[in-house]
Amino acid sequence: MGKTKTKNQKKSRHGAAQQAEDEFATVPHSFIFHRGQIGKNVGQLAVDMRRVMAPFTAESLKVRKKNVLKDFVTVAGPLGVTHFMIFTRTDTGVNLRVARLPKGPTLHFRVLKYSLVKDVISSLKKHRMHEQQFKHHPLLVLNNFGVEGMHIKLMASMFQNMFPSIKVHKVNLNSIKRCVLLNYDPASQEVELRHYSLKVVPVGMSRGVKKLLQEKCPNMNKFEDISELLMKGANLSESEAEQDGDHNTTELPQAYSGRGNIESEQSAVRLTEIGPRMTLQLVKIVEGIGQGNVLYHSIISRTEEELQEMLKRKEAQLKAKAERKKQQEENVAQKKTMREENRKKSLEGIKRKRQQETGGTDDSEVEDPGMQEDQAAAAEESEDEAEYYRQAVGEEPDEDMFPGAKRKRTPGRPPRPFKKQKLSTGRDSSAKGSFKDGKQRKPSPKPPGKSDTRGQKKGEGLKRFPGKRAMGEGVKRFGGKVSKARPFGGQKMGRRTGEGGKKYAGGKMKGGLNFKGQKTKSQNFNERAKKGGKQGSKQKKGRT
Repeated sequence: MGKTKTKNQKKSRHGAAQQAEDEFATVPHSFIFHRGQIGKNVGQLAVDMRRVMAPFTAESLKVRKKNVLKDFVTVAGPLGVTHFMIFTRTDTGVNLRVARLPKGPTLHFRVLKYSLVKDVISSLKKHRMHEQQFKHHPLLVLNNFGVEGMHIKLMASMFQNMFPSIKVHKVNLNSIKRCVLLNYDPASQEVELRHYSLKVVPVGMSRGVKKLLQEKCPNMNKFEDISELLMKGANLSESEAEQDGDHNTTELPQAYSGRGNIESEQSAVRLTEIGPRMTLQLVKIVEGIGQGNVLYHSIISRTEEELQEMLKRKEAQLKAKAERKKQQEENVAQKKTMREENRKKSLEGIKRKRQQETGGTDDSEVEDPGMQEDQAAAAEESEDEAEYYRQAVGEEPDEDMFPGAKRKRTPGRPPRPFKKQKLSTGRDSSAKGSFKDGKQRKPSPKPPGKSDTRGQKKGEGLKRFPGKRAMGEGVKRFGGKVSKARPFGGQKMGRRTGEGGKKYAGGKMKGGLNFKGQKTKSQNFNERAKKGGKQGSKQKKGRT
């Protein structure tokens, strides 16, 4: 039984919430905001008007300077907003625009006088306002709006549609806590807006009985009998009771909140103003929102001919606007076509260029930049040197001796600068001549007084290597039938070495290093020769 009750409670709560949402969506909603510089007092007036239109208004609406009216219209659709109240300020005064969404009309009012909530409360001795009053919408009361005139009827219809409608036979009286009064004065053509708090008290009894029915019990220590309180009403001030009459007395159709407000009993309705106040004057009525034909103007009156002329001028403006828009669309389409043609031409040019670079074939979509001229020349020279080395020595060169012959440089990178290696001091300077023409040249005579220690060190250093092998044997290792007078393979090799021997000493790399950062064979050869020369000078003659 308990589970069934819990399910029924959940179901009833869900149904009540769904009904509340449906009712909330059907009632009119409003946005109240300002435009431009309005000042502190007018801004507070807009906040007070949000309290009047509560709870079906955006009480915490944030407005920025860069927002335009189109932004509010765009947001209003999904939120179900039906009316706008826009406050503006000019040099002549404060204006109020009331607009119906989504297509108008818009009523332009001039705010002649206004009073804020704080001003109204400060002028009253006792005010009655609490948060429970703003949980329900106020009751709208229109007075003197039955005057002839289309603008009066349109204005009354606009105000009525801003507040939720009330079903008289189904309304709950406890939900009516406030009242908004709009009074139209036909003589001055002004509309007065007042906002009241509503209270219902029982009538037909003395002030003492009313006092007993209230929450606070009066002080009766001076009374001998309670009849004195009921009959005389002593110690009660005149301000605690109000004069009730036919103007504010009614019979309650249902029980109302408060002691003594019983169904089918006489009760008095009392109003307490809570503000704000406004005195409005209708200036004009515009067909749309922010723009459109003027349906009514209170200051300017036009004849039929002037209206027709305005319509023709408006039609001409609309036609010119349509032509400009059409011309803009044609220009955009033409620019788009030209851009597409230029793109196709560019692609065709790129394709032709690739075909020319690849020799008429377009097998790959990847662009091959090819080899640069200096890279091609270096590669050819390395190939020639490698081939000559094979013919002269009879063996394949090492990988680091001719780098350009084995692998190509990375496309797009320029060749690295190189520094030619100088000939090592471990060789005899007179050997250059023997390599060039194949004959052994004698060393030039030395001036007297100078010893030939340098040649002696060279000669001794060349006799042996760190590997305990003579120079002749080391030369024979390269596979050549060479003589001692013609080392490294004869006259041709000597000529080649004599002309460009520096190439083999350190290669084409800077500092004599190959691509891997290692020393070449010729550089190792020179270092070993130096070490051997130093060691040979210290050894004995017979042993050497």
